[in-house]
Amino acid sequence: MAEALRAVKGMNDLLPPDSARWEWLEDTVRSVMRRHGYLNIRTPIVEPTALFVRGLGEVTDIVEKEMYSFEDSLNGDRLTLRPEGTAGVVRAVVEHSLLHEGGRRLYYTGAMFRHERPQKGRYRQFHQIGVEVLGFPGPDVDAEVILLSRALWHALGLCEGSDLRLELNSLGQADERQAHRAALIQHFEAQAERLDDDAKRRLHSNPLRILDSKNPAMQALIDSAPQLMDFLGEASRAHLDAVRRVLDAAGVSYRLNPRLVRGMDYYNLTVFEWVTDRLGAQGTVCGGGRYDGLVEQLGGKPAPGVGWGLGMERLLLLLEELGLQPPRAVPDAYAIVPSTEALAPAMVAIDALRSAGVSVLMHPAGKDGPASMKAQFKKADASGARVALVFGADELAQGMVAVKPLRGEGQGAAPGAGPQAAQVLRPLADPQAWATELLPS
Repeated sequence: MAEALRAVKGMNDLLPPDSARWEWLEDTVRSVMRRHGYLNIRTPIVEPTALFVRGLGEVTDIVEKEMYSFEDSLNGDRLTLRPEGTAGVVRAVVEHSLLHEGGRRLYYTGAMFRHERPQKGRYRQFHQIGVEVLGFPGPDVDAEVILLSRALWHALGLCEGSDLRLELNSLGQADERQAHRAALIQHFEAQAERLDDDAKRRLHSNPLRILDSKNPAMQALIDSAPQLMDFLGEASRAHLDAVRRVLDAAGVSYRLNPRLVRGMDYYNLTVFEWVTDRLGAQGTVCGGGRYDGLVEQLGGKPAPGVGWGLGMERLLLLLEELGLQPPRAVPDAYAIVPSTEALAPAMVAIDALRSAGVSVLMHPAGKDGPASMKAQFKKADASGARVALVFGADELAQGMVAVKPLRGEGQGAAPGAGPQAAQVLRPLADPQAWATELLPS
């Protein structure tokens, strides 16, 4: 026997019943996005490597350490499995001239890939939900996407006090970051012996990334570094103040965090993260901000943008930690088919009921025929269905099917196994005439 193959480390199978939680999250996302007027966009999993080098920044952890990149054996192109969603969405917007008739509100879901050490809530294949709003420069849109994320938390049952909190900062504009950059270099050069290898390598190429270091030995040095907030001009401060006014008016609690920089180079002005203490080191559940220069950077006409991305695995872990689970998915009815002769008419009737919107689960027959009535009723009860549809010989002889309650008043089990449930007969030839009786009220 050949050796069984296993999934790639850090790339996990998603199996029932856990997949139902993912479907619930995805359905909730679609509902929230529809209410806010956001349209779905789907981009390829594989993109040109240059897209992420140019878009995310050459001196970032993602580009330097984490991307799955390879050479196409057919034409020698350098390709990469997408490590995040924003760059691909912006590339698609530019390529297809989606801003020709005005701004766009878009959202996406899908798999992303980063080569890192797998741990709880952090995998090599992970899944993101993201929103991207392109073509609108005002701070109202920054606040809009933050309020949209809060609306999603509420739709999932994550209310205030659930230990998911908002942190906010501004990265200003390019000239302000340049002045801050010079001050950072001066600060860190004066303490060069305290820098780790990553910080030394980034000191002159991208010193802002040093502020994002997770090395505990460097935190005191980082805490004493100049703050970008002190270099912001009047316009940048006014933009941040306008965002804050909307959040304050909407009752959104937040903390100004001057060290919040995010992990990509394309951000400017507003940046934010939703964080929690319940997931250990993987505390960021959702993050984003404004990226007004990215469209031009990727070859389009200058256009502003703002958005966020969230990790589905981390969000589901948080929901699980808080005991927030989707309602159990149960069929409306369970079909009891006690004989081989009953299979054909039963399956025709079941198909008609399903076409009318009724979810029906049928007990499958084995190679020796259907299971006993007792065994089938036991499965029907375990399924959570409200009623059993009994396609017995006596019922079929009358051209009928018996509808037997399994829950609440009149609950019963298999015939002969205790008090009999009140049941009704319905015509086998016209299931759609009584299908609505089986739907939840």
